Amino acid sequence: MHEETTPAAAAPTTQPQDTDPRAGIDEAVAALDDLGDLPLSEHVDRFEAVHTELTVALSSIDKV
Repeated sequence: MHEETTPAAAAPTTQPQDTDPRAGIDEAVAALDDLGDLPLSEHVDRFEAVHTELTVALSSIDKV
């Protein structure tokens, strides 16, 4: 059986940023760009993933 990946699979990862935290913020916010194309049932997962990514990026700001 063939499994398709959903757009939610493209949500940001929660790995710590080794680069400029602002890049992680830009990537996280960009993950909301296609939110209107996703089924409403996937919005919460996307928002939670973005929130997690923003938390990681902002918590690493002391290292800037």
